[in-house]
Amino acid sequence: MQSHYTLHTTHYTLQMSRTIAHMDLDSFFVSVSCLEHPVLKGKPVLIGGTGDRGVVASCSYEARAYGVHSAMPMKLARRLCPDAVVVRGDYDRYSYYSDMVTEIISESVPLYEKSSIDEFYLDLSGMDRFFGCYKWATELRHRVTKETGLPISFGLSPNKTVSKVATGEAKPNGQMKIDGGAEKTFLAPLSINKIPMVGDKTYQLLRSMGVEKIFTLQEMPVELIEKVLGENGIVIWRKANGVDNSPVEPYSERKSISTEETFSQDTIDVDKLNALLVGMTDKLAYQLRSEDKVTACVTVKIRYSNFDTHTMQARIPYTACDHTLIARVKEIFQKLYNRRLLVRLIGVRFSHLVGGGYQINLFEDSEEMIKLYQAMDKMRARYGEGSVQRAIGNGARRRTFNPFNGLTK
Repeated sequence: MQSHYTLHTTHYTLQMSRTIAHMDLDSFFVSVSCLEHPVLKGKPVLIGGTGDRGVVASCSYEARAYGVHSAMPMKLARRLCPDAVVVRGDYDRYSYYSDMVTEIISESVPLYEKSSIDEFYLDLSGMDRFFGCYKWATELRHRVTKETGLPISFGLSPNKTVSKVATGEAKPNGQMKIDGGAEKTFLAPLSINKIPMVGDKTYQLLRSMGVEKIFTLQEMPVELIEKVLGENGIVIWRKANGVDNSPVEPYSERKSISTEETFSQDTIDVDKLNALLVGMTDKLAYQLRSEDKVTACVTVKIRYSNFDTHTMQARIPYTACDHTLIARVKEIFQKLYNRRLLVRLIGVRFSHLVGGGYQINLFEDSEEMIKLYQAMDKMRARYGEGSVQRAIGNGARRRTFNPFNGLTK
């Protein structure tokens, strides 16, 4: 037990000198819809698939009062809130406003992390000597609202976890500061589901142990939490105690995932090239979803037999849906490909990655489509990435692809 408390003290000392702000756009999808359609303001609004088989991606505070929440079937949400206005999710507009807020923050903050399409961490450490961090964050918050028309909340504390929880408590359209040394006291009376990393399953497990408030978790031996939840239990226990030394990860639009294939023999077989591109895109899209990320930029790369290499990229609305990404990859390939030359290598890259993929994916029209993705991804997680894939994408199996003779097993 002594070793864990020693670690706790060390982390606490390290984080005392830090000042971290967490900024989160309030009900972002709903706010964008209300901004572009003022008639929606003050009404119960549901964002998501517009049919009865759709799913709620986001809802206004007025709709939440009826018991509606994200990921709920649209049919049930309409039953709970008959007067709700259902709005189809608009990838393009959300991406546009997300980029606008990102630009404002990037102009103002030397070190920030874009953790999702509507969420940011700002490292303001050391700024107190020049300008009060809380005052500075307040002015930035007002600037975002003034220039974009969108409400935004923030929490300020010595670390990311406490700041994120504080933001949640400050919503809607508010702000909150937690001074160093007051982290445990602030967290203690809150529900354990306020702790980042505590999802539904973990919440139910802890509740079955009689743990409802963070205070109880703070008082429990860390060994017991580790025994129940494994290594994640240690992290959750630290967070419950207001300890989090994780750094603000610098945001870069160049952050990406990619894959490419060099052929043993150069080829001009367009059908096989398309099949391979589909397979590559399918795999990368699964990787995005497994990490709860979305991409806003797609790049296709071609290297010809003379070693000339060409790339073309396109900005797209944030997504992790492979059918959307495949269509865009094919479109770029058709523009880029020179049919007179043999191809030596092709590749696909997704960049401008941010978190929040799960919520974005709920914009799909039907619950069946969402369940299909979930079922496919579950099989891939259990049996391997290649266990489920589109028939046309079988060419992505590197060791079985022959650019001239087709596919072999």
